[in-house]
Amino acid sequence: MLNINLNGHVAVITGATGELGRSMVRTLSSCGADVAVCYHRAEDRARELVSDAVDKGVRAIAVHTDVTVEESILEMRDQVKATLGDADIIVNNAVIQCYPWLSVLDQPISDYESQYRSCVVHNVLMARAFVPGMMTKDWGRVIAINSECAMQANPGQSAYVSGKRGMDGVLRVLAREVGEHQVTVNQIAPGWMVSDKYRVDGVVSQEEYERSVPLRRRGEDQDIANLVAFLASDLAGFISGQFISVSGGNVMPCI
Repeated sequence: MLNINLNGHVAVITGATGELGRSMVRTLSSCGADVAVCYHRAEDRARELVSDAVDKGVRAIAVHTDVTVEESILEMRDQVKATLGDADIIVNNAVIQCYPWLSVLDQPISDYESQYRSCVVHNVLMARAFVPGMMTKDWGRVIAINSECAMQANPGQSAYVSGKRGMDGVLRVLAREVGEHQVTVNQIAPGWMVSDKYRVDGVVSQEEYERSVPLRRRGEDQDIANLVAFLASDLAGFISGQFISVSGGNVMPCI
């Protein structure tokens, strides 16, 4: 039986209190990783996740972080190092998406700029903060959360897609630059997943969307967390530079 054992590893998850982030924290801590729960606004939720992780027998801290600001990320890195040690797994999950989706002709430039900072700059700053330590250890995992939207490029998605495609380019280059140090860099591209807010609202099924999915259903937040755990483990030690769709076949990256 395959076993995902992350004992002795320290994982940093940005956007950890979000819909997908919560499941990532719970899953990585269940696999034995010590976890840094990075949050921007939801401190109470972050504290709950820390308590849950500690109950599983791992170490955990909650850290306020603005992923678009270098000083904030460096302060977070220093807190993690002082409390948990050097992080060797980073999951770049946070994203800004607080705007209406409009046409290219109507979308304010500020929306493109905020999306660029939360996608591209976020990933660059996290790499600069944590990858040098991974290179020293000759072991590390960079896992970034992209989106099926990056391949769909549907009307109204231009700001979001531009940021997600930008981070894709940065991460592919990073994978080539740090691979010799046994640091892997991969992206997960979720579809429209079922998460806590949909369960609470009782709106789990979306028939129009599901008709476009070959599996004819929506995936679960746990499906994303499972892949995060796999990519973080030694089982995925020879997988790097990949954009992996978790969308039930709704989008299919081409060779």
